[in-house]
Amino acid sequence: MEMVVGSFTPSVLLAVARRTGRLDEQSLEMTEVAVTSSPAQFRSLIAGEIDVALTSPDNVVAYRFSPENPLGVTADARIVSAVDRGLGLGLYGRPGLAPEQLRGARVGVDVPTSGFAVAMYALAESLGVGRDEYELLTLGSTPRRLEALLAGECDATMLNAGNELLAEAMGAAALARVSDVCSPYLGTVVSVVGERFLEPARRFGDALRETARDICYGTAEEAAVEEAASVLGLAGDLARRYLARLQSSSEGLVLDTAVDLAALTTVVDLRRRYLPSLRDGRDVLAGALAPESGLTSYVSSEA
Repeated sequence: MEMVVGSFTPSVLLAVARRTGRLDEQSLEMTEVAVTSSPAQFRSLIAGEIDVALTSPDNVVAYRFSPENPLGVTADARIVSAVDRGLGLGLYGRPGLAPEQLRGARVGVDVPTSGFAVAMYALAESLGVGRDEYELLTLGSTPRRLEALLAGECDATMLNAGNELLAEAMGAAALARVSDVCSPYLGTVVSVVGERFLEPARRFGDALRETARDICYGTAEEAAVEEAASVLGLAGDLARRYLARLQSSSEGLVLDTAVDLAALTTVVDLRRRYLPSLRDGRDVLAGALAPESGLTSYVSSEA
């Protein structure tokens, strides 16, 4: 079956799954397309322009439950499976920026209501800087924000999935990391809207999970290094560092079938804390994690 998957940063995991035959085992042919922002991703997902998304679980929560999302509509958005725990997600400053200089800085976000944005609010707060003490710039996807950081268009932004390694190579440094402040965390999930592609998306999730195990158990390490170099432009030691990121127990690939309830709770609680949404005086996310909410079919109670 042929499907189109929309992603922010090209997926090394998907590239390895294609290369090692894990997609073939599931009778899948995946075409990956870049999305420019989370609203653009979900607009395309709802419209059927893409069939499945690699996205933040917070986006699924927002577009399923919160009418205040950037599109102003809710949909039957679902988490099909977990992919990773953030892959180095952190708040990165331009070369030479000290944590105390975040106050008054220009901080790039996808959109101010995205999952990475709410995580960024928590990281800045951990540094003693409140949401009203820096300027937010809406810049779109992570690769675009990396470009903006290196070009001096913003002073700090959230980076992960290899983009942070490229930033470090250019002198940028992490001001704070999600794994230190918001653990356990869920960074990327497979998501669909409605039931049309639910079954093949589950097979897609299975293929990615088996590939994750191949990488973490050592049978696909070299493939991951080579694809990191090819897909992300990570040369030499950077590709090896990306492999270590994939294999990290705190930030790397998810090997379990079920979605970690503790990690998903972190994501939902961040949104409830920084972007509360009320309907008729009631918190629209109060029951988001309940089994009957429909957010995901696979939830584990294990941390």
